[in-house]
Amino acid sequence: MGLQDAYLSLGSNLGDRQANLRSALNALNRERVHVAASSSVYETEPQGLPDQPWFLNIVVRTRAEFSPVQLLRIIQRIERQLGREHPRRRVPQGPRLIDIDILLFGSTIVRKPTLTLPHPRMANRRFVLEPLLELDADAADPATGARFDLLLSGLQDQQVRRIGGPLTLE
Repeated sequence: MGLQDAYLSLGSNLGDRQANLRSALNALNRERVHVAASSSVYETEPQGLPDQPWFLNIVVRTRAEFSPVQLLRIIQRIERQLGREHPRRRVPQGPRLIDIDILLFGSTIVRKPTLTLPHPRMANRRFVLEPLLELDADAADPATGARFDLLLSGLQDQQVRRIGGPLTLE
């Protein structure tokens, strides 16, 4: 398998949110998941469970020589190393030090119990689409062909604001 482009969403709403994001970026690079580009930093209203701190979110374009499932395992390991709680102990959609999701893996479509690509909820999340489109204005869902810029226009009720430029690695 050659190098693959994958878009990842990173979010944090506990502790030093920006430092948590930067730690995740550095961890990805240490795992040979090269961060090729980062969106600006966005502060976003929590979705699903509103009574919690707001998130900082970014989307990154990565290049790696892994399968989607291998990339998922690396991401889960990084989340654990950075203090994310075990799934059975955390509140669904609740506060977290770090959350990393695979949004897109090239044009690959995956339907497995442990991984669905493209990410099944990304089209309904302004905090994902806005930074993704900053990196790739022509991005579209490989499964349906739907353009993400058109989907974004229907998500005006979610509060998302750009608060800073792209994060850099240490």
